[in-house]
Amino acid sequence: MQGAVLLACLFAFGQPSLAASLTVAVSANMQYVFRDLQDAFKKESGHELRPAYNSSGKFAAQILNGAPFDVFLSADMEFPEKLHQAGLATSPPKVYAYGTLVLWTMKDLDLRNWQGLLSSPAVGKIALPNPKTAPYGREAVKALDRLRLAEALRPKLVYAESIAQTNQYIHSGVADAGFTAKSVVLSPEMRGQGKWIELPRDSYQPIAQGAVILKHGEQMQADSARQFYEFLFSGTARAIFARYGYALP
Repeated sequence: MQGAVLLACLFAFGQPSLAASLTVAVSANMQYVFRDLQDAFKKESGHELRPAYNSSGKFAAQILNGAPFDVFLSADMEFPEKLHQAGLATSPPKVYAYGTLVLWTMKDLDLRNWQGLLSSPAVGKIALPNPKTAPYGREAVKALDRLRLAEALRPKLVYAESIAQTNQYIHSGVADAGFTAKSVVLSPEMRGQGKWIELPRDSYQPIAQGAVILKHGEQMQADSARQFYEFLFSGTARAIFARYGYALP
């Protein structure tokens, strides 16, 4: 009898909240910064984040085909908007950060005149993410078009599946240089390795990166998904984004 009374009291006064585990589809440009976000969110909320990294376009295709992600952090607004239009996200995407394009090399190259350098025999292969599925690759191609470099450099371009694979090509020396996110070269893992230079800001559209809560997250653990979504726009997260070179909305 006493045990039943004790059990009733526990339910009356509330039970300890259980830590959730959210599955997050994370655009590959966020590979390094997300670790800091993950740690900070767990410290604040107690919830675990289980990230998967890939290009935004591939994630969008997977989610359209039923992949059970709770939150999607895209490298653009287009792919999460498609999910919203398809009824797979709870609201339109909201910009959490703006990304910056850089040219990165592990070779001993002088990047001050990088446009002439890329056209010269000193550079054989240039890596970039697939522009069909990776927003950073899409904007890199636009930049080359606007700078009138696309035609001359086309035979040198090597397309990777994502920024993560692009980084591998550059870091391993498979490519002499490549286009990637500023957050990569500023990460503790890559800081000080090789040389890099920002592309002119007027050569490509600002890379607005959008977040959405997905229907799966709303159905399975709405409170923790909303908590993480709101955390992305908190002072804590904004400071982390700024440290990795992202511009803030």
